[in-house]
This record gives sequence, C-alpha cells and structure tokens, in this order.
Amino acid sequence: MKLTFQEYISIKLHKTDLNLTSYVKAKLEPFNLAPEQNLIMMLLWEKDGLTQQQLVTKLDKDKTNIARMASSLEKKGFIKRSNCNNDRRSLKLYLTPCGKKLGEKVIPIAEEFNEVICKGISEEELQLMETLLEKMNQNVQEYYN
Repeated sequence: MKLTFQEYISIKLHKTDLNLTSYVKAKLEPFNLAPEQNLIMMLLWEKDGLTQQQLVTKLDKDKTNIARMASSLEKKGFIKRSNCNNDRRSLKLYLTPCGKKLGEKVIPIAEEFNEVICKGISEEELQLMETLLEKMNQNVQEYYN
C-alpha cells in the first residue's frame, strides 16, 4: 500500500522542524545569533569552558562546522577560544562578559519557547515522544551504517 504525502512521518517531522527553526530564527535575529550558534551558547551558559570536541560530541556535528560557528561567535564577541593547558591542539570556549549578558536575554526566550511548544502535552507524552524520536534516530543510523 502506497502512503499519501500526509502519511509520511518524515514529512510531518520536517514540517515541525521548519516551524520550530523559523520561530527560533526570528526570536534570535535581534541578538545577532543564528539558531545553530545558539546551540553552542546554550551549552556554554550551562557549563562554561567546554572544548570544541565536547561540543562536537554533544551536538553531533562535525569538527569543521563547530570550528566555523565558534569562530563566528568569537568575532561577534560572545566567546573567547583558548588553548587547553594539557593539550595545545585542543581549544576551550569561554563566554565573554558580552556572551554572559546575552544569556540573560536569550535563556528566558528559550524557556518561554519550550513552554509554548509543550503546552497541553503531559510529562508522560513528552517522555514517550523523546523515546520515539530516539528510536527513529537509531533506525536512521542503522539504515546508513
């Protein structure tokens, strides 16, 4: 049996991702921050001084992409990169005072957005969704490996 366009779960997920990204992009634009750059900032606001390799692992992005985003964030004055004491090839990212101040403005927006998208969804439903998304990601990874 052939699925109709509306029945493909991948299309529903894609449409949701586009809506979420569009909203986040619009909210972050006044702060000169792209949605992907915000992912790095969110992790640094949570724990300052992460290495680029830690960001690669946490965000599941390639090294080049993380390095490019870090360079852009550094040029904007939000972070400072410095060599690790025990490994000069490794770089740690630290928030600048400007980057810390940015967090005071952006984190409440992220928290409000999370409330908006989770409105009317129970903790059990959120946990189920997380489990299902994890299974879907594993399925895709297994398919390509």
